[in-house]
Amino acid sequence: MASIDLHFHSTASDGGLPPAEVIRRAAAREASLLALTDHDCTAGLAEARATALAAGVDFLDGVEVSVTWNARHTVHILGLGIDPDNAALCAGLQSIRDGRVERARQMGESLAKIGIPGVFDGAMRLAANPEMIGRTHFARYLVQSGEVKDVKSVFRKYLTTGKPGYVAHEWATLEDAVGWIRAAGGMAVIAHPGRYDMGRTLIERLVTDFKAAGGEALEVVSGSHSLDDMLRFALVAQKHGLYASAGSDFHAPGEGGRDVGSTTDLPPICQPIWQALAPRIHRAAANVEE
Repeated sequence: MASIDLHFHSTASDGGLPPAEVIRRAAAREASLLALTDHDCTAGLAEARATALAAGVDFLDGVEVSVTWNARHTVHILGLGIDPDNAALCAGLQSIRDGRVERARQMGESLAKIGIPGVFDGAMRLAANPEMIGRTHFARYLVQSGEVKDVKSVFRKYLTTGKPGYVAHEWATLEDAVGWIRAAGGMAVIAHPGRYDMGRTLIERLVTDFKAAGGEALEVVSGSHSLDDMLRFALVAQKHGLYASAGSDFHAPGEGGRDVGSTTDLPPICQPIWQALAPRIHRAAANVEE
């Protein structure tokens, strides 16, 4: 097991643990390098970074940007090694957050029409940061209220394309998202490509467009990737000359996937992104080379 995790979440977006707590959880699993990548916000980074360095763990500032690609596909682009105070990045992320509450309100109205009232208010109570309300908060509320047995079942039954609680939304463009990340000094990564409802041809188009926009890496190891996915995307990264990344995509204990702080080793053919990001890593005092 590798000890590098460059994709996970906190209560700053839709994670279940505060930034400091999720970092301590990862450190307890002997992580050596971490990147908090909350959806469309950087609010948890200062707390996470300070906790990691105090625990002797190296840290990268990160974010996960929501993107609408090819008119109808939602994809997520990680920014690793960013400057969280960069003006272009901050303005871009704010523009995405501004649409989240209205989308959530529409989701609540849609669920009320099929006989499940009060979900918007319930989800808002679970969102530590109300402007970051999203589908995961809806899913948790529906589980807590006894409507559905688990978060995975909520998504399958209500919150994916074509289901009664799903509301389409226009996120950032791929070009804008990659541009904001690069302006902030970071490297852009396509997150969990195996999760997208795309065949090989569309994935190739996505990767080609991403690279043309300035994207530099692909998440090969992910909590939602099978072994076949990992090997497939290692070859895609090699073919397109992209770096490879690894992350758990951890959200909360008991919600499936990998726990935070450890991932599978990258296949040997991969070029690890953390080698390219070495100058952007915040080094913990105990790990600094003399």
